[in-house]
Amino acid sequence: MTKISGIFNILATPFTADYNVDYDSLRRLVRFQISIGAQGLTILGVMGEAAKLSVDERRAVMDTVVETVAGAVPIVVGTSHSELATCIALSQAAFAAGADGVMIAPPPMEDKSDPAILALYSEIAETISGAIVVQDFPPVNNVIMSPAVLAQIAESIPNARYLKLEDPPLMQKIDAIRAATDKFEIFGGLGGMFLLEELGRGASGTMTGFAFTEILVAVFAAFKAGRLEDAEAIFDRYLPLIRYENQPLINLTIRKAFLHRRGAINNPTPRPPFNPIDAGTDAEITWLLKRVGINDPTQIVST
Repeated sequence: MTKISGIFNILATPFTADYNVDYDSLRRLVRFQISIGAQGLTILGVMGEAAKLSVDERRAVMDTVVETVAGAVPIVVGTSHSELATCIALSQAAFAAGADGVMIAPPPMEDKSDPAILALYSEIAETISGAIVVQDFPPVNNVIMSPAVLAQIAESIPNARYLKLEDPPLMQKIDAIRAATDKFEIFGGLGGMFLLEELGRGASGTMTGFAFTEILVAVFAAFKAGRLEDAEAIFDRYLPLIRYENQPLINLTIRKAFLHRRGAINNPTPRPPFNPIDAGTDAEITWLLKRVGINDPTQIVST
């Protein structure tokens, strides 16, 4: 089983101007993320607009990404779905296509108790043999997973060894989980805003769609090499960029605007419903790139 570790880009799903999946842009975006150092790709996540895609589109996106990556980096496929049978079918299809893991958040549940959550993941795990990345992101499902139940999942389900944690306060929850189990590889998210602190608490990396993946890769490499001051300097230099991209409501639209400016996708518009950005925001993006010293966003950022 391929180890999942480091900086995974949560891949955007590009659309044409008439909101069809743009598979040419998708292939270009995959190649772009690999070229700037992504150590893995997580596809069909929340910011990959998976909820706006049909099941057939999700399968087509998955097949396109797996074919384009061609084994260059590990791939985690988001297979969360409101219907358990569909989640299982998507997970089985992902592993059949060659994915290295599946990322699953609980669907909206009437019974949100710890036993119900544990039973859900146990039922899914019985149907697949590959790695499960448990996604802890309450805004998508209104399900709060306690450190205790997350530890139970890690201890009792052999292929659930990864956690994508996006339930603040992040660092305190990492410590609470670590106190109960050492069997989870924990990944951060939330746009990379707390990458340094997450690493400091023992995270194995992050899974985020931040448009400048190479910056996070440089922070991660410096931290792992024991060069904490270098990691701090890189992170702090580009923190305005991370902060600005992660604005509530328009974070996806800004992220796609950055990717469009980087030449990675043809069209920056998400699929409806989405929150557009105005001319002032577009001007601020230009100003911000200048402030952090990125004169040509199509090139690899020097860190």
